[in-house]
Amino acid sequence: MAEFLSIAPDVKLGEGVKLSNFINLYGCAIGDNTKIGAFVEIQKNARVGKNCKISSHTFICEGVAIEDNVFIGHGVTFINDTYPRATTGGRLQTEANWKVEPTLVRRGASIGSGATILSEVTIGQNAIVGAGSVVTKDVPPNVIVAGNPARVLRSLESGQ
Repeated sequence: MAEFLSIAPDVKLGEGVKLSNFINLYGCAIGDNTKIGAFVEIQKNARVGKNCKISSHTFICEGVAIEDNVFIGHGVTFINDTYPRATTGGRLQTEANWKVEPTLVRRGASIGSGATILSEVTIGQNAIVGAGSVVTKDVPPNVIVAGNPARVLRSLESGQ
């Protein structure tokens, strides 16, 4: 099974982490008891907390911080560059031409399948992002958002 995993030596894995086949992890940190689905990539300087579930085909790029108890659905994409370009001055860009734009997913949040999360946003504690949504601005805690762009649909009652 390990032959189908690409885990760089600089990855920090917590206790009890469950890894599916066909994943690519490098330079990241994964908290205790987190489950990573198949075909997931987590880049350097990304952090995933404890007791999270990262579903298959998800891309977590550099600069993304995911706190504890977060659910990420299938095929979720995080973005870390508001204005991406391949070249600068006619030459292929390097890391020197680029600055990471961070994204934060707070404790207990859930992100539905197929959502796209733009950079420089915070998804609030216990918030729910509907499937297929495009999150372009901060999501308050304890709300449900959906759509493109994602908009608040309603507040969550305690315990939901």
